[in-house]
Amino acid sequence: MSVKLLDFWASWCMPCRVMAPVLEEIKKELAGKVEIEEINVDEKPAEAQKYGVMSIPTYIIIKDGQEVGRKIGVTAKSELLKLLQS
Repeated sequence: MSVKLLDFWASWCMPCRVMAPVLEEIKKELAGKVEIEEINVDEKPAEAQKYGVMSIPTYIIIKDGQEVGRKIGVTAKSELLKLLQS
């Protein structure tokens, strides 16, 4: 089973900056288990559009090619981990 966390962000987004250290922790904790793909919405607007991302930060959990969860805005690390493990 492949699990991926899509992180939609932008450099000018303050909530995205708040979340950056949280995502670094998750990356270290789940290294080899979860692929984290950081998508800068300014550089890849088509990706954001493809997933219907309207505001950032947005976190989308993909399992075996299907979206299984989504969180928008500043989110507790525990909430993201819960989504990834469900």
